[in-house]
Amino acid sequence: MKLLFLIKRNCKIYFKDKALFFSSLIAPLVLFFLFVAFLGDVYRDSLTSVLPEGTELSSRLIEGFAGGWLMSSLIAVCSVSIAFTANMVMVQDRVTKRFSDFAVAPVSRSQLALGYYLSTALVTLFVCGVALAAGFIYLAIVGWYLTVSDFFFTLLDTLLLVLFGTALSSLVCKFIKSEGGISAVEVIVSAAYGFLCGAYMPISSLAKGIADALLFLPGTYGTSLLHEHFMGGAIDRIGEDMPAEIVEKIRDGFDCTLTVFGNSVPEWACFLILALTVVVLVAVFVLLHVVKIKRKIK
Repeated sequence: MKLLFLIKRNCKIYFKDKALFFSSLIAPLVLFFLFVAFLGDVYRDSLTSVLPEGTELSSRLIEGFAGGWLMSSLIAVCSVSIAFTANMVMVQDRVTKRFSDFAVAPVSRSQLALGYYLSTALVTLFVCGVALAAGFIYLAIVGWYLTVSDFFFTLLDTLLLVLFGTALSSLVCKFIKSEGGISAVEVIVSAAYGFLCGAYMPISSLAKGIADALLFLPGTYGTSLLHEHFMGGAIDRIGEDMPAEIVEKIRDGFDCTLTVFGNSVPEWACFLILALTVVVLVAVFVLLHVVKIKRKIK
């Protein structure tokens, strides 16, 4: 009951700040527009460049493939960047000293930490849900190739990435003591994370050393899951008229399949890596929260 109260309280504070709420809601839509306007042609050209010479694909199939990449990249970035914005409530509580009041309130330390985590996850999930709905409408217009299973897997991918982004941002924001600090971190994350997780450019197109290093980051596997489920249907359709090696080249080139130490990473392993990372990050966040409050009480 106390945990539910904390979640409601944090969500209410966030949505009460209209400027903060609308800025986080508009951010994914602005990013989506930038993707479509400036990067769409890059991904279309990248697809046609790996096809055999003289191959012609329908414009709808090409747009469906490019749209799948755009949507998967958008959700991968927003699931983390929006989580940092949503964690503003925790930072504000620390700045205004409300955090110290909670430290002596009849609320367990773990409940307080989980209240911040779950409320941030709900806010982030709501914003990403709006972006996801807009993306589905866009794909329905330009080229829908998602199967029923792919559709539900994109929802699962989004949920896992939101939980991951919330855990990561909560852990980082635990050490931020000013609103200006979290704003600065948010700008850095929004600019850099897309490159680090393979959302802006395929990892396979990067230098080998950098690509190998990025494969040690758990967010990379979440982005790969989104790529596979958003673009898998379009790739299968392309494969109906193409040799198997061309299809494999497309999957590898657009990070639908990741290769670590020469071995392809199966889909279940990507899910497992992401889920375990969430559990570990949340556990560390709660532990740090408890230890810090104990020190303050002493």
